Amino acid sequence: MARAFTAAPLLLLLGLLAPGVATANVGDSCSTSADCGAGQWCFDCEPKLSGSHCVRSAATNTFQLINNSLPFNKYAYLTTHNSYAIVGEPSHTGIPRITFDNQEDTVTDQLNNGVRALMLDTYDFQGDVWLCHSSGGKCNDFTAFEPALDTFKEIEAFLSANPSEIVTIILEDYVNAPNGLTNVFNASGLLKYWFPVSKMPQNGQDWPLVSDMVSSNQRLLVFTSISSKQSTEGIAYQWNFMVENNYGDDGMDAGKCSNRAESAPLNDKAKSLVLMNYFPSVPVKFTACLQHSQSLIDMVNTCYGAAGNRWANFIAVDYYKRSDGDGVFQATDLLNGRLLCGCQDVRACSPGSGVVCSA
Repeated sequence: MARAFTAAPLLLLLGLLAPGVATANVGDSCSTSADCGAGQWCFDCEPKLSGSHCVRSAATNTFQLINNSLPFNKYAYLTTHNSYAIVGEPSHTGIPRITFDNQEDTVTDQLNNGVRALMLDTYDFQGDVWLCHSSGGKCNDFTAFEPALDTFKEIEAFLSANPSEIVTIILEDYVNAPNGLTNVFNASGLLKYWFPVSKMPQNGQDWPLVSDMVSSNQRLLVFTSISSKQSTEGIAYQWNFMVENNYGDDGMDAGKCSNRAESAPLNDKAKSLVLMNYFPSVPVKFTACLQHSQSLIDMVNTCYGAAGNRWANFIAVDYYKRSDGDGVFQATDLLNGRLLCGCQDVRACSPGSGVVCSA
């Protein structure tokens, strides 16, 4: 694997960090995140590490580091599973929540840290569309997180502030109200960024260039799990464009990578996007940092073979910042390195980076 990387020395060299700002490397001991370098936080991965260490907390911006001139499907994007199911999110119904959480910081923070795809569960609830971690297709007071509009507004604010970035939303969709989702997307201001279904490729062809998507300001891709909405609301049916491996414990079975029931076989190249899930059936914060280690890298390689020698475009995880070092960020760097230049680290694709290309 390529050497660990911290952006802090480079930023200091460029005068972007003030004197006295910590420039620790990944793996260094720490007391607080202030002891760590840029793009890191102080975290204790029990039981693997003894005490707190600096670990990565932000993704490499591949568009800025290398280029954005290739088709959308030639890049990999860090994805959060149940992005809205955030630890400590207050109840918006007045009823204490009894359900799982999957992430630890806000959707805004996730996007600012380099997450570029969000998995959201949308439901009819209280006459509106809500994000809910439920079962049986029904949202309850004790499983509801927040109105979808609130999260959509966070995404709109990010896209507005970052005009060169693209965000993908993947919906597990239980909304039956006519135009329910369209109404919320419209109210949030997101429709002005909409990438239309008419421009999505058929039969495994390449997607439009990222640079063209940016210049046309069509920087939001949305996929739904309900097939009829592609014709009624113009929301792409996920399984027309994407293959995906099993989720939960089945998706973490070492040496195996098979498609989930709704997806075409992973090696079906008529679908030009590949999504790799890597999270357990029951989210456990304590073990997440152990999962985001070599076993995650191994699964990236396993799914490459299962997908007909195609690297995943989306890598979906719980508690994305938890790791024993570089975690899911290094896995994403590996994917982008393989996609862009055949190296094990995307930074090796940049001339003069000093990172050695390991095939």
